Amino acid sequence: MTNLTNARIVLPGGVATGTLHVDGDRLAAPPAGPGETVDLGGRYVVPGFVDMHVHGGAGASYQTGRPEEAERAARFHLAHGTTTTVASLVTGTPDELADAVTGLADLAADGIIAGVHLEGPYLARDRCGAHDPDLLRHPDRAEFARLVRLGRGRLRMITLAPELPGALDLVRDAVDVGVLAAVGHTDAPGATARAAFDAGATVATHLFNAMRPLHHREGGPVAAALNDPRVTAELINDGVHVEGAVGRLAFRAAPGRVALITDAMAAAGMGDGDYRLGVMDVRVRDGRATLAGGTSIAGSTITMADAFRRAVAVLGLPIEEAAVAASLIPARALGIDSRVGSLEPGKDADLVVLNDDMSVHRVMKAGRWV
Repeated sequence: MTNLTNARIVLPGGVATGTLHVDGDRLAAPPAGPGETVDLGGRYVVPGFVDMHVHGGAGASYQTGRPEEAERAARFHLAHGTTTTVASLVTGTPDELADAVTGLADLAADGIIAGVHLEGPYLARDRCGAHDPDLLRHPDRAEFARLVRLGRGRLRMITLAPELPGALDLVRDAVDVGVLAAVGHTDAPGATARAAFDAGATVATHLFNAMRPLHHREGGPVAAALNDPRVTAELINDGVHVEGAVGRLAFRAAPGRVALITDAMAAAGMGDGDYRLGVMDVRVRDGRATLAGGTSIAGSTITMADAFRRAVAVLGLPIEEAAVAASLIPARALGIDSRVGSLEPGKDADLVVLNDDMSVHRVMKAGRWV
């Protein structure tokens, strides 16, 4: 038993001062048992962050599917508080995606990542962002079924443009096999986005970015997502993808449904330089990642700790609301909130200790300090 005393415990309903009890790899209910006592000095404790959309970090990318690269990226984000990671893949050839999914499924089985997210390849060419337009293709149900088989139950989510031929059928296929369908990289009008949500899609991939913008006469996927209580809206809160006023608007329009994500690529934690995202060359200058020779944003360079801190300091969210957006909401979207996402007895002992300035002091995963 480890007793974390003198803590400001951040719960969905507010902040409570007291003690957290860790028994093995789980949070435990009081009374405290014998064991180690750690005085946290009045620091905040929030649930471990859950990043449902991240491509890499520390110079490593999940795209290769190679264990050493994926482990390096996962360890980097873990050190910054992300105790649950879903590894995201950008558009690739059928064989490239098959190889990556196969390799990442092994890491998911080992608990290093929590699953795999396919961001593409069934995306709108006009909204492709940092995806190679030459590799985009129409939804292919046979290819998707193959990737599901190779994922061995570890494929968690697929992002697609619902206006493409066969997209709604693929949404239904995903739902049938327990894979989340997400609307993103899309030029769909509102009616088509709503049809995708009615077909079973439950996530809007990085809301506002790489999708038809909100317009007062055609709300597009943004209005469809914000108005639908079934939909979780991802938000990249790095100050580059979405300005603070728009981020605040999203939280007010969809309370309890906005999930902070990083969409981080290999440059996270590495500084300015030249990198790759899939087959695309990326330049990072002043922390902003763009396609080489262009202006399209190519993922972010932040951690979930950065996104969380900005939610409090820039968006003005109460710390408990920021914690829910960084942990519980993505956990619910992924269907794993019975294990992670909040500091409740019986859940995994995944937590982040924060200083008053919201910087990370310590991280615990499965009851062990990182």
